[in-house]
Amino acid sequence: MAGERIIKPSSGWVGIDWAELWEYRELFGFLAWRDILVRYKQTAVGIAWAFIRPLLTMVVFSVIFGRIARLPSDGVPYPVLTFTALLPWQFLANTLTESSSSLIANASLVSKVYFPRLIIPLSAVLSGLADFLISLAVLIGMMVWYRIVPGLAVLWLGFFFLLALGTSIGCGLWLCALNVEYRDVRYVVPFLVQAGLYISPVGFSSSVVPEKWRLLYSMNPMVGAIDGFRWCLLGQKVSLYLPGLVLSSLVTLLLMVSGAAYFRRMEKTFADVI
Repeated sequence: MAGERIIKPSSGWVGIDWAELWEYRELFGFLAWRDILVRYKQTAVGIAWAFIRPLLTMVVFSVIFGRIARLPSDGVPYPVLTFTALLPWQFLANTLTESSSSLIANASLVSKVYFPRLIIPLSAVLSGLADFLISLAVLIGMMVWYRIVPGLAVLWLGFFFLLALGTSIGCGLWLCALNVEYRDVRYVVPFLVQAGLYISPVGFSSSVVPEKWRLLYSMNPMVGAIDGFRWCLLGQKVSLYLPGLVLSSLVTLLLMVSGAAYFRRMEKTFADVI
């Protein structure tokens, strides 16, 4: 006979129950795989959209910022400079869009079945990994075409991916929890993604930002992640602003901790409000 599970509302500060998350790992994997399958269902070109969208954005940015505005590219071909930044940015944009609406999209599941609610937004973040890997393969092809060979700094790529992942998780937890109570969030997220694309160093290099503003600019956590990707993959042609990287890392950590705390505080009301 299966054991009886008694669910009690939590109060005060509630940490993340890692053991319980591990117990539900199969559901976590199932939801992530389902999100990947559903995302491109009934589209004409299917998963090809994973690299078509960043390719089109790269072309637009290369024309506007590289040809018309003639911004410096640190000695790197402008399409490669842009596409390298689109890798972490597209990952963030996809995961923000998916995770912010994930609880609402799974309302029937949340209101009827018990499982760690964290699994839903985290599975939406994990599903964005498939698009990231496809875009990474396209970037490697571009680097071969332009004969760009990364140095040993490429070994740090995992760290900068974790920065992008941490920002995605932190922002995703905040937005999906807020979206349950305030449905206005669904209209705010597209604006945030669009605005973030232009204020982050995606279409241009961070070197165009005046030195006195570099540290303040690095409060945008994606500045550290994007600059780090370029530094790892494009060799010594792109420099890394260490004070800004430290600040971006701290902001990412703050987003993750505060996002997890807010989500855990509000999740006891999800089943009633949703």
